[in-house]
Amino acid sequence: MKTWKKVAIGVAGLAVVGIGSSIAYHQATKDIVTVQTGKVAKQDLVSLVTASGQVTPKTYSNVLGEGFGKITEIVVKEGEKVKRGDILLHLESIQPGADVAAQRAGTDSSESAIRSAEANFRSSKADLEQRKADFDRAKLDYERAQQLFKDGLIPKSDFDAKTSAFQSAKASVDSTQARMEQSKAELDRSHSNLQQNEALLTRSKDVLRKTTYTAPIDGLVTFISVRVGENVVPGIQNSPGSYLMTIADMSVVTAEVKVDETDIVNVRPNQEADVTIDAIPGQIFKGHVTLVGNQAVLRTSGLATSQTTASSQEAKDFKVTVTLDNPPQGLRPGLSTTAKIRTAERKNTLAIPLQALAVRTRKDLEEARDEATKKKNSGGGVTLAAAKPAAPGFDPKKEEIQGVFVVRAKHVEFVQVETGITGVTDIELKSGLNDGDEIVTGSYKALRTLKPGAPIKVDNKTPQKDEAEKS
Repeated sequence: MKTWKKVAIGVAGLAVVGIGSSIAYHQATKDIVTVQTGKVAKQDLVSLVTASGQVTPKTYSNVLGEGFGKITEIVVKEGEKVKRGDILLHLESIQPGADVAAQRAGTDSSESAIRSAEANFRSSKADLEQRKADFDRAKLDYERAQQLFKDGLIPKSDFDAKTSAFQSAKASVDSTQARMEQSKAELDRSHSNLQQNEALLTRSKDVLRKTTYTAPIDGLVTFISVRVGENVVPGIQNSPGSYLMTIADMSVVTAEVKVDETDIVNVRPNQEADVTIDAIPGQIFKGHVTLVGNQAVLRTSGLATSQTTASSQEAKDFKVTVTLDNPPQGLRPGLSTTAKIRTAERKNTLAIPLQALAVRTRKDLEEARDEATKKKNSGGGVTLAAAKPAAPGFDPKKEEIQGVFVVRAKHVEFVQVETGITGVTDIELKSGLNDGDEIVTGSYKALRTLKPGAPIKVDNKTPQKDEAEKS
């Protein structure tokens, strides 16, 4: 046989052997999944709730219009510090001032009328006392004359004169009594007129007072929304009055943030928070939670859920106030801010990476267990951790079980775990695993499709970027 034929036969034989080996290797490794792994280890965990909002003063006041009028002078400027009672602006006050002057004159007139009525009343009272004294004397004369006339000691003409004097004195008393009551009524009416005029004067003074606006609190004038010459109107029913300016007390500064409804259950007063302000990059300010809202707010409209009757499935937030312990100088209301609230903390606790958690249905676990049993009977040796019994009322086929894939003899075992607080990248492990256990942490694609009992290949090398990504 020629040499080239021998070489050809040898090459063909090697090719057949190579193809056979390749097929055998492919059959042996086709089910192997390449994964990344990590160790269950103890560490310190801090659970954070991150929320954004804006800087707000703890105490501030929006100055609103209280009466009608045209602005004639604005005394303060934005950024100016004011004390309570300092004048802020003036409105036109000609008519209110004239009304006050007119009502003061009316009040003075009422006071004069009272003094006159009191004098008349005193005079009528004195006349009544005199008429009563005259009546008593006339009565005694009449009774004496009546006895003397009965005894025949005086003529009838004298008796008639005494009788007439007695009746005249009685009528005079009644007349004077009536005049005194009339004087009393006049005095009461004068008092009523005075009270009415004083009430009108108080109202006029209040209208005049509302033409001069003063600072309701100590603070900083942060915003002025009006100009000289503009008209101011008061609030009517549910409509607020003209917005004039805002005064804020910046001695106590807060960050008013909106916390997602899924996180609000973990937020409590007095929890510590780290606050960052966009206008002051690179600095973290310490603070603590001072107020946790109880009313949900719609994320899109900003309205409280109690203010709308339409049911909505949109996302909701809750207002949380974080007070800064040492606020920096120069802060202004409305600056964007972010607060990281520490809702829980664990020291030296078992933890695993968040991405290591996987969810499988009970049906998936049962099918994997049956498959593993078949492999064991055929010579395999894979064991699966038994899932906890399904809770009453749940469909076992649909029940979702949270667990972690643990590496056991180059295979993975799905172990149900109980978790605790969540950190930035890790989550607390309460039960299910032990310190040092090797678990599957990636990749995401592998974890999404990984089945219990599957053979694995561990590759913990740092993934290399493709040439397209590098360029």
